[in-house]
Amino acid sequence: MPVIFTAGMIALIFFILLIFNMIKILREYERGVIFRLGRLIGAKGPGLIILIPFIDRMEKVSLRTIVLDVPTQDVITLDNVSVQVNAVVYFRVIDPQKAIIGVEDFKFATSQLSQTTLRSIVGQVELDELLAQREKINKQLQQIIDKHSDPWGIKVTLVEVKQIDLPLEMKRAMAKQAEAERERRAKIINAEGEQQAAQKLQEAAQIIQDYPVAIQLRFLQTLSEVATENNSTTIFPVPIDLLQSFSEKK
Repeated sequence: MPVIFTAGMIALIFFILLIFNMIKILREYERGVIFRLGRLIGAKGPGLIILIPFIDRMEKVSLRTIVLDVPTQDVITLDNVSVQVNAVVYFRVIDPQKAIIGVEDFKFATSQLSQTTLRSIVGQVELDELLAQREKINKQLQQIIDKHSDPWGIKVTLVEVKQIDLPLEMKRAMAKQAEAERERRAKIINAEGEQQAAQKLQEAAQIIQDYPVAIQLRFLQTLSEVATENNSTTIFPVPIDLLQSFSEKK
Protein backbone atom coordinates (compact mmCIF):
# COMPACT_ATOMS: atom_id res chain seq x y z
CA MET A 1 0.00 0.00 0.00
CA PRO A 2 1.36 3.48 -0.76
CA VAL A 3 2.45 5.49 2.26
CA ILE A 4 0.25 8.50 2.82
CA PHE A 5 2.04 11.46 4.44
CA THR A 6 -0.24 13.38 6.66
CA ALA A 7 0.32 16.97 7.69
CA GLY A 8 1.51 15.78 11.10
CA MET A 9 4.13 13.47 9.59
CA ILE A 10 5.38 16.20 7.29
CA ALA A 11 5.63 18.59 10.22
CA LEU A 12 7.55 15.97 12.23
CA ILE A 13 10.05 15.37 9.43
CA PHE A 14 10.50 19.10 8.97
CA PHE A 15 11.08 19.51 12.70
CA ILE A 16 13.73 16.74 12.74
CA LEU A 17 15.59 18.31 9.82
CA LEU A 18 15.37 21.64 11.56
CA ILE A 19 16.94 20.21 14.70
CA PHE A 20 19.81 18.71 12.69
CA ASN A 21 20.47 22.07 11.06
CA MET A 22 20.37 23.89 14.39
CA ILE A 23 22.75 21.67 16.34
CA LYS A 24 26.43 21.44 15.44
CA ILE A 25 29.18 19.70 17.39
CA LEU A 26 32.75 20.92 17.03
CA ARG A 27 35.82 18.94 18.05
CA GLU A 28 38.47 20.26 20.42
CA TYR A 29 40.69 21.47 17.57
CA GLU A 30 37.84 23.08 15.58
CA ARG A 31 36.27 26.51 15.73
CA GLY A 32 33.13 27.73 14.01
CA VAL A 33 32.98 31.25 12.54
CA ILE A 34 29.31 32.29 12.66
CA PHE A 35 27.68 34.64 10.14
CA ARG A 36 24.17 35.93 10.89
CA LEU A 37 22.43 37.37 7.86
CA GLY A 38 25.86 37.86 6.33
CA ARG A 39 27.37 39.68 9.30
CA LEU A 40 30.14 38.22 11.42
CA ILE A 41 29.06 37.58 15.02
CA GLY A 42 32.19 35.72 16.22
CA ALA A 43 33.88 32.35 16.52
CA LYS A 44 32.51 29.59 18.74
CA GLY A 45 33.55 26.16 19.89
CA PRO A 46 34.52 23.58 20.74
CA GLY A 47 31.47 21.62 21.87
CA LEU A 48 27.78 22.10 21.12
CA ILE A 49 26.81 24.98 18.84
CA ILE A 50 23.20 26.03 18.23
CA LEU A 51 22.44 27.93 15.05
CA ILE A 52 19.32 29.77 13.95
CA PRO A 53 18.03 27.94 10.87
CA PHE A 54 18.12 29.86 7.57
CA ILE A 55 19.71 32.83 9.34
CA ASP A 56 23.04 31.63 10.71
CA ARG A 57 25.82 30.12 8.60
CA MET A 58 28.96 28.53 10.06
CA GLU A 59 32.43 28.08 8.58
CA LYS A 60 34.58 25.47 10.34
CA VAL A 61 38.28 26.15 10.84
CA SER A 62 40.87 23.65 12.11
CA LEU A 63 43.45 24.91 14.61
CA ARG A 64 45.84 22.01 14.05
CA THR A 65 49.24 22.50 12.47
CA ILE A 66 49.08 22.24 8.68
CA VAL A 67 52.03 20.81 6.76
CA LEU A 68 52.36 22.51 3.38
CA ASP A 69 54.63 21.03 0.73
CA VAL A 70 56.06 23.80 -1.44
CA PRO A 71 56.51 22.54 -5.03
CA THR A 72 59.93 22.53 -6.64
CA GLN A 73 60.93 25.99 -7.86
CA ASP A 74 63.42 26.79 -10.63
CA VAL A 75 65.63 29.56 -9.27
CA ILE A 76 68.78 31.33 -10.45
CA THR A 77 71.09 32.19 -7.57
CA LEU A 78 73.01 35.43 -7.15
CA ASP A 79 76.07 33.93 -8.88
CA ASN A 80 73.95 32.82 -11.89
CA VAL A 81 73.61 29.12 -11.07
CA SER A 82 70.32 27.46 -11.96
CA VAL A 83 68.99 25.27 -9.14
CA GLN A 84 65.76 23.53 -8.23
CA VAL A 85 64.63 24.03 -4.64
CA ASN A 86 61.64 22.79 -2.69
CA ALA A 87 60.60 23.31 0.91
CA VAL A 88 58.03 22.46 3.56
CA VAL A 89 56.08 24.98 5.65
CA TYR A 90 54.43 24.32 9.02
CA PHE A 91 51.70 26.76 10.02
CA ARG A 92 48.44 26.92 11.95
CA VAL A 93 45.46 29.21 12.34
CA ILE A 94 45.54 31.33 15.50
CA ASP A 95 42.65 33.66 14.60
CA PRO A 96 39.77 31.84 12.87
CA GLN A 97 37.90 35.06 12.12
CA LYS A 98 40.82 36.59 10.19
CA ALA A 99 41.43 33.30 8.39
CA ILE A 100 37.87 33.38 7.01
CA ILE A 101 37.23 37.07 6.33
CA GLY A 102 40.84 38.20 5.72
CA VAL A 103 41.53 35.99 2.68
CA GLU A 104 39.45 33.85 0.36
CA ASP A 105 41.44 30.62 0.84
CA PHE A 106 44.15 30.85 3.48
CA LYS A 107 45.76 27.52 2.52
CA PHE A 108 46.12 28.48 -1.13
CA ALA A 109 47.26 31.97 -0.20
CA THR A 110 49.93 30.63 2.15
CA SER A 111 51.11 28.19 -0.53
CA GLN A 112 51.51 30.94 -3.12
CA LEU A 113 53.23 33.22 -0.62
CA SER A 114 55.67 30.44 0.29
CA GLN A 115 56.56 29.79 -3.35
CA THR A 116 57.24 33.43 -4.19
CA THR A 117 59.22 33.97 -0.98
CA LEU A 118 61.33 30.88 -1.62
CA ARG A 119 62.24 32.08 -5.12
CA SER A 120 62.99 35.57 -3.83
CA ILE A 121 65.28 34.50 -0.98
CA VAL A 122 67.19 31.88 -2.96
CA GLY A 123 67.71 34.38 -5.78
CA GLN A 124 69.44 36.77 -3.37
CA VAL A 125 72.16 34.38 -2.17
CA GLU A 126 75.09 32.63 -3.84
CA LEU A 127 75.24 28.87 -4.27
CA ASP A 128 77.88 28.34 -1.57
CA GLU A 129 75.78 30.26 0.95
CA LEU A 130 72.67 28.32 -0.07
CA LEU A 131 74.43 25.01 0.59
CA ALA A 132 76.37 25.97 3.71
CA GLN A 133 73.96 28.29 5.54
CA ARG A 134 70.64 26.54 5.10
CA GLU A 135 69.62 27.23 8.69
CA LYS A 136 69.97 30.98 8.11
CA ILE A 137 67.88 30.79 4.94
CA ASN A 138 65.20 28.76 6.72
CA LYS A 139 64.96 31.44 9.39
CA GLN A 140 64.64 34.21 6.80
CA LEU A 141 61.88 32.31 4.99
CA GLN A 142 60.00 31.73 8.24
CA GLN A 143 60.17 35.39 9.27
CA ILE A 144 59.03 36.76 5.89
CA ILE A 145 56.17 34.28 5.39
CA ASP A 146 54.99 34.75 8.98
CA LYS A 147 55.03 38.54 8.63
CA HIS A 148 52.94 38.59 5.44
CA SER A 149 50.48 35.92 6.61
CA ASP A 150 49.85 37.52 10.01
CA PRO A 151 46.88 39.62 8.71
CA TRP A 152 45.22 36.33 7.75
CA GLY A 153 45.40 34.97 11.31
CA ILE A 154 48.18 32.55 10.33
CA LYS A 155 51.23 31.67 12.45
CA VAL A 156 54.15 30.10 10.56
CA THR A 157 56.08 27.99 13.04
CA LEU A 158 58.74 26.40 10.83
CA VAL A 159 60.09 26.50 7.27
CA GLU A 160 62.64 23.98 6.03
CA VAL A 161 64.37 23.78 2.65
CA LYS A 162 64.11 20.07 1.85
CA GLN A 163 66.17 19.51 -1.28
CA ILE A 164 68.47 21.45 -3.60
CA ASP A 165 69.01 19.93 -7.04
CA LEU A 166 72.06 21.14 -8.96
CA PRO A 167 72.84 20.77 -12.68
CA LEU A 168 75.02 17.80 -13.61
CA GLU A 169 77.87 20.05 -14.77
CA MET A 170 77.84 21.88 -11.44
CA LYS A 171 77.95 18.58 -9.52
CA ARG A 172 81.02 17.51 -11.50
CA ALA A 173 82.73 20.84 -10.92
CA MET A 174 82.02 20.67 -7.18
CA ALA A 175 83.37 17.10 -7.07
CA LYS A 176 86.62 18.25 -8.70
CA GLN A 177 86.83 21.18 -6.31
CA ALA A 178 86.34 18.90 -3.30
CA GLU A 179 89.01 16.48 -4.59
CA ALA A 180 91.47 19.33 -5.12
CA GLU A 181 90.75 20.62 -1.63
CA ARG A 182 91.44 17.19 -0.12
CA GLU A 183 94.74 16.94 -2.01
CA ARG A 184 95.72 20.42 -0.79
CA ARG A 185 95.02 19.46 2.80
CA ALA A 186 96.98 16.21 2.42
CA LYS A 187 100.04 18.10 1.11
CA ILE A 188 99.79 20.65 3.91
CA ILE A 189 99.59 17.91 6.54
CA ASN A 190 102.58 16.12 4.98
CA ALA A 191 104.61 19.35 4.93
CA GLU A 192 103.70 20.07 8.55
CA GLY A 193 104.84 16.56 9.50
CA GLU A 194 108.19 17.08 7.77
CA GLN A 195 108.59 20.41 9.53
CA GLN A 196 107.87 18.92 12.95
CA ALA A 197 110.28 16.03 12.28
CA ALA A 198 113.03 18.47 11.30
CA GLN A 199 112.45 20.48 14.47
CA LYS A 200 112.73 17.34 16.59
CA LEU A 201 115.98 16.34 14.84
CA GLN A 202 117.34 19.82 15.44
CA GLU A 203 116.49 19.55 19.14
CA ALA A 204 118.09 16.10 19.33
CA ALA A 205 121.28 17.35 17.66
CA GLN A 206 121.45 20.25 20.10
CA ILE A 207 121.17 17.88 23.06
CA ILE A 208 123.92 15.63 21.68
CA GLN A 209 126.14 18.66 21.10
CA ASP A 210 125.65 19.83 24.69
CA TYR A 211 126.06 16.32 26.15
CA PRO A 212 128.54 14.20 24.10
CA VAL A 213 127.92 11.18 26.30
CA ALA A 214 124.45 10.96 24.74
CA ILE A 215 125.96 9.66 21.48
CA GLN A 216 127.59 6.81 23.41
CA LEU A 217 124.26 5.88 25.00
CA ARG A 218 122.66 5.92 21.59
CA PHE A 219 125.48 3.71 20.29
CA LEU A 220 124.89 1.13 23.04
CA GLN A 221 121.17 1.18 22.40
CA THR A 222 121.79 0.47 18.72
CA LEU A 223 123.99 -2.50 19.60
CA SER A 224 121.27 -3.84 21.86
CA GLU A 225 118.73 -3.61 19.07
CA VAL A 226 121.04 -5.38 16.63
CA ALA A 227 121.72 -8.18 19.13
CA THR A 228 118.03 -8.99 19.46
CA GLU A 229 117.79 -9.82 15.73
CA ASN A 230 118.53 -13.33 14.49
CA ASN A 231 121.45 -12.28 12.30
CA SER A 232 124.41 -14.44 11.34
CA THR A 233 126.61 -11.39 10.91
CA THR A 234 126.88 -8.59 13.43
CA ILE A 235 128.32 -5.26 12.41
CA PHE A 236 130.21 -3.61 15.24
CA PRO A 237 131.01 0.02 14.43
CA VAL A 238 134.06 1.51 16.10
CA PRO A 239 133.77 5.14 17.15
CA ILE A 240 136.31 7.50 15.59
CA ASP A 241 137.01 8.98 19.01
CA LEU A 242 138.34 5.61 20.13
CA LEU A 243 140.85 5.48 17.27
CA GLN A 244 141.93 8.98 17.98
CA SER A 245 142.80 8.01 21.57
CA PHE A 246 145.21 5.30 20.28
CA SER A 247 146.90 7.67 17.89
CA GLU A 248 147.49 10.19 20.63
CA LYS A 249 149.27 7.56 22.77
CA LYS A 250 151.75 6.94 20.01
